[in-house]
Amino acid sequence: MKYIDEYRDGSLAKDVARQITALADPARSYHFMEFCGGHTHAISRYGLEDLLPANVRMIHGPGCPVCVLPIGRIDAAIALAMRPEITLCTYGDLMRVPGSNGSSLLKAKAAGADIRMVYSTLDALQIGEAEPDREVVFFAIGFETTTPTTALALKAAIARGLGNFSIFCNHVLTPAAIQNILESPDVRKLGTIKIDGFIGPAHVSTVIGTEPYEFFAEEFRKPVVVAGFEPLDVIQAILMLVQQVSDGRHEVENQYIRAVTALGNEKAQAEVANFFELRESFEWRGLGEVPYGALRLRPQYAAYDAEKRFSMVTPAAKDNPACECGAILRGVKKPADCKLFGTVCTPDTPMGSCMVSSEGACAAHWAYGRFREKVRQVDARRAVA
Repeated sequence: MKYIDEYRDGSLAKDVARQITALADPARSYHFMEFCGGHTHAISRYGLEDLLPANVRMIHGPGCPVCVLPIGRIDAAIALAMRPEITLCTYGDLMRVPGSNGSSLLKAKAAGADIRMVYSTLDALQIGEAEPDREVVFFAIGFETTTPTTALALKAAIARGLGNFSIFCNHVLTPAAIQNILESPDVRKLGTIKIDGFIGPAHVSTVIGTEPYEFFAEEFRKPVVVAGFEPLDVIQAILMLVQQVSDGRHEVENQYIRAVTALGNEKAQAEVANFFELRESFEWRGLGEVPYGALRLRPQYAAYDAEKRFSMVTPAAKDNPACECGAILRGVKKPADCKLFGTVCTPDTPMGSCMVSSEGACAAHWAYGRFREKVRQVDARRAVA
């Protein structure tokens, strides 16, 4: 397929990998975090780590909006959906994310709650129009990529006079999370995580552009390369990061020039700014409270804000203590480090959000990484023999 196959050329990927090997200083190590779950899946699916020299290592970041949603928000959505007048609309990934005590939206639906999986915000609007006797709540989630569609849904609801439509807003912001990671004790004090640079989000950056990352590059002296999701995009971004580190530079570079600009989609940004404002703080799974890390509806749209309209309360809830999702999202651990991975925690019986989401690190390792690990172990044993 044109503009897809060109970015999946294995011979070109190997050529770039050889350039990385030639450029990387064998006397030092390089640690780069791919923030976005789409990059994590590309790295795992196409075996990019197997092409890299041993001293160039990738760290999985928290870049999956389903993964970072705290359990308390899932519990709040379940409690809302159990109300007889409510129809809760949500995306498919959220249905199976575990809440407290083994609960989930899927189990709540089986228990009688009116929870419907939708493919877009327009689906939720159509349900509101078709069923005026129901209170239709859209469970809004996502990074800056999906926030404009929620804004446009709200704009359409107002224009159509839909008084039975509201939004449970859980949109979060990537720059705040990157700053939280760089200021975390794991990076600054304990040295648990070493980060030499970031592969910046792709789809997020089509909306916000590359300029928001310039602060991190300058303030924390960490290079950022915004990259697309195809394997050649990712491995080229790694080459660009190695080049910056070798040159002693810490700049923002744009590998994904076919989709991303410096300023981003200003029209989309304006729509978001019209309907949303910053929350002072919002909990991210694995990161804790992130200052200005999420959005909420502006006060003038309180009638469409499900949290206010239905006096929603987010209960205090803790993750399963045996689940390592939080540490995996921070980059402290990898999926295989979790004792639950591949035993009680599988895609059929997920114990944490990282195994549920299509962009989760555990889901990526289950689908691709665990097989390559076995191959590497066999090769290692043969080498010793």
